Amino acid sequence: MKMFGKWDVEGIEPEDPGLKEQINLEPMLAPKKSHGRHAGDRFSKNEVNLIERLMNHLMGPGHRGDKHKISSGRCGGDSDSAWKIMKEALEIIEEREDNNPVEVLLEAVENTALVEEVSSYQVGSIIKRKAVVTAPQRRVDLSLRHMAQGAYSNSVGSSKDMSECLAEEIIAARNEERESYAVRQKERFEREAEGAR
Repeated sequence: MKMFGKWDVEGIEPEDPGLKEQINLEPMLAPKKSHGRHAGDRFSKNEVNLIERLMNHLMGPGHRGDKHKISSGRCGGDSDSAWKIMKEALEIIEEREDNNPVEVLLEAVENTALVEEVSSYQVGSIIKRKAVVTAPQRRVDLSLRHMAQGAYSNSVGSSKDMSECLAEEIIAARNEERESYAVRQKERFEREAEGAR
């Protein structure tokens, strides 16, 4: 079986040993919402396919923290449109990079998965900040979230299609270019952690 019936994922594995248990690349003909079938299990996200996890982030890319900073527009809550955007983005990546797009996505996730971040805690009436090592599952989640947010913010008010913006974001993240929102966010998080060390 191949991903979307097109791309072979056999032999594709993350090089980062910390992410091996967190990334599932089991082939699926049509990755769709898992409908909570893993919700009762601890670390259930690890069972969900990486592409499906990115599609889930595409359904609310306007969210930044607790607020809806920008409208999610036609992406919001529609799994069919997220599925279409994801498939078209992978096709664009294959055409531009002449490489397996699932492998390109995996490399992009590894390159933008931050290692350290800042955690705040209270001592008496003072709030202190401390650099902490990021949990492996959170590393993957933040990477996917930042890619979805970066692609969507580039598509708002632009003539480019969302799938084209997502493909550009993934390619830029894979090449660790500053044009990638996910790369910039990783650098910002790690810079803050270095300052709080």
